[in-house]
Amino acid sequence: MSGTHTGVPSQATPHADRITGDVYHSAPVTGLLRRLGERWTPAVLCLLARRARRFNALHREIDGISQRMLTRTLRGLEEDGLVVRTVFPTVPPSVEYSLSGHGRSLLPALSALMQRPDARRAETHTP
Repeated sequence: MSGTHTGVPSQATPHADRITGDVYHSAPVTGLLRRLGERWTPAVLCLLARRARRFNALHREIDGISQRMLTRTLRGLEEDGLVVRTVFPTVPPSVEYSLSGHGRSLLPALSALMQRPDARRAETHTP
């Protein structure tokens, strides 16, 4: 193998051999990527990208998700600052979920990741 891909020579990343597991696992991006890689996260983010929704609306629109898993997913996204939970002072209280500014900033990257694999390949292998 020549060490190149599409004409770009491969180079070692400076200090790549010095990254320890502790550094990797404590990097903020690691947790974010882990969260985005969870099974239900992309579906929740995509629905909330269109408009704010209540819990039951999300539960109805995401086929196959349990209430417990939706609760865990929403709590995790809220803890990561990607989703905002708004409680309205009604009787009974109503709760609405929406994307935060940080959550919205991830939409272009999430959209690119969710493209069909053959569409991504076609973009990277143009003649």
